[in-house]
Amino acid sequence: MVKHENPNVYVVDSRANRPPVLPRLGQRPRRAGAAQTLLFLLVSVALCGMTIEACFIYRLYFLEPAASASSSRITGGDDVTSTTKRPSYDVLPSKPVAHLTGGNDVVHGQQILAWSMIAEPILHEMGYSDSDRSLIIQKEGYYYVYSKVFFLEKGTFYHSVEMNTGMYPGKSMILQRSRKYSSRKSKGRSNSYLGGVFHLYKDDALFVKVSNTSKIQQHKSFENYFGAYMI
Repeated sequence: MVKHENPNVYVVDSRANRPPVLPRLGQRPRRAGAAQTLLFLLVSVALCGMTIEACFIYRLYFLEPAASASSSRITGGDDVTSTTKRPSYDVLPSKPVAHLTGGNDVVHGQQILAWSMIAEPILHEMGYSDSDRSLIIQKEGYYYVYSKVFFLEKGTFYHSVEMNTGMYPGKSMILQRSRKYSSRKSKGRSNSYLGGVFHLYKDDALFVKVSNTSKIQQHKSFENYFGAYMI
């Protein structure tokens, strides 16, 4: 009797999950590529903004034109330079104005302070005499006149704004003055400020006088200044 053996039957399930395919070397997911592209765009926009801002700053501080005109006239035998300096903005003053500061180029007298012509002075419709160290009024009117000095406290110190005028030739007039008394051994420092309104005439000359210019202290140009403007 012959026995028939049943053959082995194998059933293949076509729905079985296939083993995952490993990504090839060097192949990046699509999401990572999109994120990198977005980051690149953001960095590019930021760099463009910084470049534009740098161009504006360079134009503002280095390419802004500064208009100035100078003329000279003779008053009482002294050369007087009248300068109109354009401010950093485009609107010129509507009335005469002057603002002077100290500087490394100044040479003071024994009592009369000199003012710098290179430390960005403002002189609009007003003159400055190097020989007299004076502001020259070019238009009659009421002016606010001011001065501030930084000085060494040692003994008596006075600070005044004075004027030479054709109405009283031969002597100066004191417009305003302050005094400070301290010990001769004192090594302190102090400030003095003066300011007031005066009616001034054409060719009046204003100057700042102190007890001794050797007591004037200066670390920055703006620590000592002198000016006037029509009101």
